[in-house]
Amino acid sequence: MSLWFVVSLLKKRNDLADVAWGLGFVLMTWISFFLSDDSGARGLLVGILVTVWGLRLAWHIHARNKGKAEDYRYLAWRKEWGKYFYIRSYFQVYLLQGAFLFLIVLPVLLINKNEGGDIGLLDFLGVAVWLFGFYYEAVGDAQLARFIKNPANKGKLLQSGLWAYTRHPNYFGEVMQWWGIWLIALSVSGGWLGIIGPITITFLILKVSGIPMLEKKMEENPDFAEYKRKTSIFIPLPRK
Repeated sequence: MSLWFVVSLLKKRNDLADVAWGLGFVLMTWISFFLSDDSGARGLLVGILVTVWGLRLAWHIHARNKGKAEDYRYLAWRKEWGKYFYIRSYFQVYLLQGAFLFLIVLPVLLINKNEGGDIGLLDFLGVAVWLFGFYYEAVGDAQLARFIKNPANKGKLLQSGLWAYTRHPNYFGEVMQWWGIWLIALSVSGGWLGIIGPITITFLILKVSGIPMLEKKMEENPDFAEYKRKTSIFIPLPRK
């Protein structure tokens, strides 16, 4: 995260932290895998899952931001923090994200630290939950990207596809993937402690930097009140 902070200074944009987010999980996962003698097939399995998730997310955010101004959240902080911008960016954006990253990836670290025997029912259940979440995140992101690219949709809210059942299918999918990985961790000694990971990402998205910040921005759209009334905020449900 310190390295990415230096890169952000050179590029003069703090939203590089969002690209670093997914890549950091991939790095932590494989370092812990190769440092351990007990990872085995389960460690390889979660390594593949985290890599697919992290690389897709990093590429999606990079492609979304390429050629555009710095993300509105970071632009607001740049103005708000004034002369303390650089020191607050380092601690409040990069190091804080690094700390949260460590907490969220904890089930993967526990899997790589402990030999848990053969792949079993919990592993298959965890992969199923992960695949369900990956579908919601990847498809939700793709639908939104395609919607935004169409000039005819300028000033409109996406309310079709997965976005008809939840106002944040990508966030829902991300959370589900980490609950799936925790289910896999239950097969190893002390794996239940990894629940810190999915609880942390769920809390961050529901209460801190995910949905609250985005919905505040969405409230500027005149169609949002009706969309909010009809559509579930997080868990996919039939429209009212």
